[in-house]
Amino acid sequence: MDQVRSFQIGADDIAPDSEPLILVDEADREVGHMSKAQCHQGGGVLHRAFSLLIFNDAGELLLQQRAASKQLWPRFWSNSCCSHPRRDESMEAAIHRRLYEELGLRCPLHFLFKFRYQAQFDTAGAEHELCSVFIGRCTERLRIDPNEILAWRWISPRALQAEVTGTGAGNFTPWFILEWGRIWRDHRAAVLTLLGIKSWAFL
Repeated sequence: MDQVRSFQIGADDIAPDSEPLILVDEADREVGHMSKAQCHQGGGVLHRAFSLLIFNDAGELLLQQRAASKQLWPRFWSNSCCSHPRRDESMEAAIHRRLYEELGLRCPLHFLFKFRYQAQFDTAGAEHELCSVFIGRCTERLRIDPNEILAWRWISPRALQAEVTGTGAGNFTPWFILEWGRIWRDHRAAVLTLLGIKSWAFL
């Protein structure tokens, strides 16, 4: 596992995200639009989102530590990249746009599954998302956006599983705990195929 790498930036460097999010029903049908701030108030309003998990050639997963400026789960460790498609933007366009904006990477991305969750951070805010999960493999050099990411590291799947099922679980975002649990349980074969190896034991 690589050492944790980090940025230090000031609060004045953070720009608010005012783009409207896509509201959806349980079947992921678009039902309207609402500002990001409003979507996350109180218990949250269900909206469309995605999570990306990027692996390297060594089979390690890229984790990011969310910026201290984040309203929800600041400084928590999470998946490689996550965000929301813009209004009138396809999911395919959104995942590749955000992968490049946040990590400076371009690579094929493969859909795994979609899940709905609601997680309360505090009395003022929550996540309530219908989230599509994608995996990818990339050898390019990272170009991290410090407005989004405080630190990052690469970790093997087995080491990660030990962390999220042990005393370190509280250091991770709730959506990442949910999606990694499902990958570990139901989608290990897809990860092995992506990495071009035959056995999880090599990881």
